[in-house]
Amino acid sequence: MTESKNTAFDPAAFLATAGMGRKMVQLKPKQAFFTQGDSADSIFYLQKGRAHLTVVSPAGKEATITLLAAGDFIGEASIAAVAGLHLATATAVTACTALKIERTEMLRVMHAEHAFSDLFLSFLLARSMRIQADLVDQLFNSSEKRLARILLLMAEFGKPGEPETLIPDITQETLAEMIGTTRSRVSYFMNRFRKLGFIEYNGRIRVHKSLLNVILHEGTPLKNAQSASLLETSKTPSKPTRPKKPR
Repeated sequence: MTESKNTAFDPAAFLATAGMGRKMVQLKPKQAFFTQGDSADSIFYLQKGRAHLTVVSPAGKEATITLLAAGDFIGEASIAAVAGLHLATATAVTACTALKIERTEMLRVMHAEHAFSDLFLSFLLARSMRIQADLVDQLFNSSEKRLARILLLMAEFGKPGEPETLIPDITQETLAEMIGTTRSRVSYFMNRFRKLGFIEYNGRIRVHKSLLNVILHEGTPLKNAQSASLLETSKTPSKPTRPKKPR
């Protein structure tokens, strides 16, 4: 009599343990998972900590693409049909624990285990939706709304469970890069958020749920102020008065 089939594959257990073609790695803050231009020969599953993706232009200008949290895959492009190079740099923001999975092992388990493929596909769809939301945010929202959204995302508002209101250390320069404005504007908005009780800011940033008001209500007092000169130029110019004819 043949033996019964082994226990069903558990994606959570696979991503939580080291094994063939995968190993645990520990990263310190500011340590890179990989850098732009490295060979894309592995993918990481972030178990603990925060990280971010950045790109550098040919002119040397750096920009932050997105923030990463526990439960995210990092370097998913490495499983493309043709192995290439990483197009961005992934760096730990806080101390991180991650599972490093070799490209060949990742492809094997995706083909062999439908449960894992479903999980990874769900992640890719969520990542695609997040990128679209980031683009819409960048194109249509004011810089203060973009800042509020980034802070709420870092505090994980909207995810299951209680949000982590005390967000990881992040500089105003990095926040400015992420929302496409200057550090001075970020400082200005952060001070206003603090005065209105939306955040506490004393070295570390603590985000309150009330910050959602900046995003949800168009009538918020935090709308970008227009200069008087712009308001004046937007008015319809009055027609010049004709001089009265002599009688």
